[in-house]
Amino acid sequence: MRLKGKVALITGAGSGMGRAASKIFAEEGALVAAVDINGEAAAETAQLVKSAGGKAISMRADVSNSEDARAMVDAAVRDFGGLDVIYNNAGIEGESGFLAQLSEEAFDKVIAINLRGVWLGMKYALPRLIDRGGGAIINTASVAGLVGIKGAAAYCAAKAGVIALTRVGAIEYGRYNIRVNCICPGVIHTPMVDRITGPAGIRPQFIERSSVFGRVGTAEEVARTALFLASDEATFASGAPFIIDGGWVAS
Repeated sequence: MRLKGKVALITGAGSGMGRAASKIFAEEGALVAAVDINGEAAAETAQLVKSAGGKAISMRADVSNSEDARAMVDAAVRDFGGLDVIYNNAGIEGESGFLAQLSEEAFDKVIAINLRGVWLGMKYALPRLIDRGGGAIINTASVAGLVGIKGAAAYCAAKAGVIALTRVGAIEYGRYNIRVNCICPGVIHTPMVDRITGPAGIRPQFIERSSVFGRVGTAEEVARTALFLASDEATFASGAPFIIDGGWVAS
């Protein structure tokens, strides 16, 4: 088991990539703290883990709120005895609109959850990882942090910021045997993508432009990349954006 006995805190664990990672991490021996703004969804994820024979706790937290972020880390340490991995995965798509049309409130909300939330997770997890003699931080960025997407100014800015935070964290905390990496997913079939595309679903033309495989990615494919980064198989990987996009950026 690649994560046997490791304590892993996963935000945005109530659905999509976070739920997939919770299940896969637990299958590999991790003790999982499943966190989501939707407490019921987080509890469902924890129950799925426990039903499969794993160990998990759940909690509701708004990752953009400092007290919630501190509390989720403290809860994982209290219930499991420490922290080895934090996967800062929670995020929202936010409103779509060109730069001059986007409201200040919409911009601030995306930055608060997608960027500030990652920073707060890192801020409160880092001392706990130092206490353990090292560990792994995985942040969810996006190909939107690498390329421009019309109508997604706040989202692109936040995800580019996540990549920058990842690099700084790797440089600052490598001396403590802490690895910091981020994942840059492309179009992945999750509830977020379903909300964006609406009842019509993902248009074939968009899939053709965004993937060389003629399909979108799965939450499990991203989760397995997170598993690699959390495990001892990635002991020399730090400060890097791992692009899981079906060849979108390459094309």
